[in-house]
Amino acid sequence: MSGYNFDLPSKASPEVIAEREQLADEACRALVRAGISAYRENLDEPSGGRPGAHVRVDPLADGGVLVDWNTHAELTAAAVDLLERGVDPSHLPREIRHFETVQTCMRDAVLGILASAGFQVEKADAHSYGSAVQVKGFTH
Repeated sequence: MSGYNFDLPSKASPEVIAEREQLADEACRALVRAGISAYRENLDEPSGGRPGAHVRVDPLADGGVLVDWNTHAELTAAAVDLLERGVDPSHLPREIRHFETVQTCMRDAVLGILASAGFQVEKADAHSYGSAVQVKGFTH
């Protein structure tokens, strides 16, 4: 199997990961202080779909601190069930439109709250991270 050369993404250094962990802790604390249900995830303990702001550290070199919004399992399941059955993209059912609206509104709220708290934030690359918010650091 030595003939395969996979270009695997590089991992961030332990120092960078430590900085990201601290930044993720601060971001999670800022969201909780604002009244948002927020929690940290590490690689050993996945979120389990718990609703709220899910703050995590991406270990890839070009990753960072990411905040995803998890809806309640009931809303997520309703949207996923419909998608699995197949839907006409030009006429999405109300449940899917509602799920997408919640994701967008909560992403924008998290962006605004963290920016107000002094964090440098932006919408993460949608192709890689969906509707996540990327926390890049602190504003000065």
